[in-house]
Order: sequence, then structure tokens, then C-alpha cells
Amino acid sequence: MQLQSMKRRDFLAASAAVAATSVLPASAAKDQEQQPLRLGIDNFAVRAMGWNARELIDYAKVLRCDCLFITDLGPFQSFTGRYLKGLKNYADDKSIKLYVGSWSICPTSVTFKNDWGNAAEHLELGVRISKALGSSAFRVILGSRKDRMTEGGIDARIDDTVKFLKENKSIAVDAGIKIAMENHAGDMHSLELVRLVEEAGKDWVGVNMDSGNAVWTLEDPMENLKNLAPYVLTTSLRDTMAWPSANGYTAAWTAMGEGLVDWKKYFAYYRKVCPEAPVCIETISGFNHELKVKQDAFWKVWPKGKPKGYDKFEAFAKRGKSIGTFKPPAGVDRKKAQQQFQKSDIERSIRYCRKIGLGRDR
Repeated sequence: MQLQSMKRRDFLAASAAVAATSVLPASAAKDQEQQPLRLGIDNFAVRAMGWNARELIDYAKVLRCDCLFITDLGPFQSFTGRYLKGLKNYADDKSIKLYVGSWSICPTSVTFKNDWGNAAEHLELGVRISKALGSSAFRVILGSRKDRMTEGGIDARIDDTVKFLKENKSIAVDAGIKIAMENHAGDMHSLELVRLVEEAGKDWVGVNMDSGNAVWTLEDPMENLKNLAPYVLTTSLRDTMAWPSANGYTAAWTAMGEGLVDWKKYFAYYRKVCPEAPVCIETISGFNHELKVKQDAFWKVWPKGKPKGYDKFEAFAKRGKSIGTFKPPAGVDRKKAQQQFQKSDIERSIRYCRKIGLGRDR
């Protein structure tokens, strides 16, 4: 019989697919497919404001966001259960879903700090906060592009991070929290991050995808999405302008819709692969970063040569035009100017995202 010739795993997969479609009515499946992506902000976008967690929730509500991603522990005024419960209730009352993050958990990274104890204590604290606030994932990082220059390069730091995660798996798994590793500040190319996740265990480790950081690792943000989407738990997204310059290419992060990324195409793919992941916007504009690919010294941190997708990165970077950097207007206090600049960037970005169909708060 034909059924007997099928491999057992194929039969089970087919059975599961039939069961799924029979349980979910066609109308419900269509509604689920058409549900807008959840839209929110990453608090780093308005870092100059110095707001605490409640103030950030208030601002997210003003922008009619669905969620707020607090990616560092500074905004929390306390880590006690009572405080965190009150904060969750406050967010729930305003229909704002919270996501939580912090910094490096790689003990050998040059960016690792002991501000929250050793790496395990840091992870445990973040997981506890995440659970208390209803965040399904806790975002962390390996480090920065400086880690590519350390002994053994980024591969060694990835190995160290995988080892740490495996040794401390129970901290997250017992709490029901997944760990979202970010491609951060030029530390890992998306395929390097995929290796980290696969080796640590993709059942409990995933990705916080940063579209702006992708360019710092010589990637077209669209290719970065294609590589990372199956692992995405959370996001910190922004647009990027890039252009040819004296030593290679220069990149400048921008507000959404003001750079080179085709966001309609980006989110059409995103919706198909990771529709449950929130779209959190993290604008970090006002400065330029040159990728000196014409200099031999640049490639010392890329011992395996040009990464996969480099041709697409070059095509992306050649399409742009030079833009200026942030300068406070004459007579305006620099801090106040930065605050106004950051708020303007994120507010334009949220308006743009809503215009192209993102966000559930209609």
C-alpha cells in the first residue's frame, strides 16, 4: 500500500497538518493570517529622556503602541516581586505588552560587566524579571565588534557563549523563558548567530533581530532577515542609509522609511515566517560609521574572508547617498536637542510603520 511505503515521519507530519487544519476553521485561519504585526518601541530609541519603566509605558501608550521592549535594566526602579507585579498591572491596564532585555552574558566578552553579578546571576535576574512582567523572552547580547579582535576571534566568543548557555539552561527553561540573542554592534553575522542558536539549543534559545546592526556585519538587512527569521523571538529594528566612501562604504542608521530598506517587502516575508514576533523600533540616528573594506586591516577580523551575502550588501550600499550627522541647533542645550531629535525619529518611525499596515491598536 502507498501508506505503508511512506516514511513514518512523513506520515506523522501529514497527519499533524490535517489535524491542524481540521481544528482551525478556515475563517479563523484567515483572520490569524491577516492579524497586523504587533508594533512597539525599544526604549533605547529614547535613551536621552532618562525615563523609568512607567514613564516608558506612558510614552508607548501615547504612540498607540502594542508593546514596549525595555532592553536594559536601568529603567526598573526595583527588582522586587511587588514592584514588578505593580508594573505589569500598570502595563496591562494600558494594553501594553512588555518585553525585557539586558546586556552581555558572555563571560569572556570585552563588553561584559559585573553590574548585575556574574554571568549566571545576570541571566537569573533577567529571567526572573521577564517572567514577572510576562515577557516570553529575555534579550541578551554576546558583545560588540571589538570581540572579533579578541584571541580566537568571534568563533571563540561564540563557543564561550554556547558553553555558558548550556551550563545554565535550567535557569531559563525551568522558568519557561526563552533567551533571545542579538546580532549586536557588529559582533556576529547572521549565520554566525544561527550557529550559536543551533549549538545552544533552538528549543530555548532564539534571536533578537537587529536590522541596523546587520549592515555593520556586511549584510543587506533583507538577507539578514531571511537567515534569522526562523529563530526570531524579538526585534530591534531601524532603517539604514549607506553609500560608497573613501575607504569602502559608510552606513548611517535612520528613522523607518528614510533609508534603503524596502519595508513592505521586508514585512511581507516577516509575516510569513515569524508573525508572532513583535516589531519593536529602535532608532539610533545622527552618526555615520565607515566600513573600511578597502583596507587590508579591516579583514583581519574576518579570517574566513568575505561573508556569505557580501555581494548583496555591496549592491545595497551602492544605492544610497551621503547624509549628515546630528548637530544641536545654535543656542539649544545639547541634551535637550538630543531628546527632541530622538523623539522625532521614533515618532516618525511609528507613524511610518502604521502607514504601511503595522500595529494592532487601530
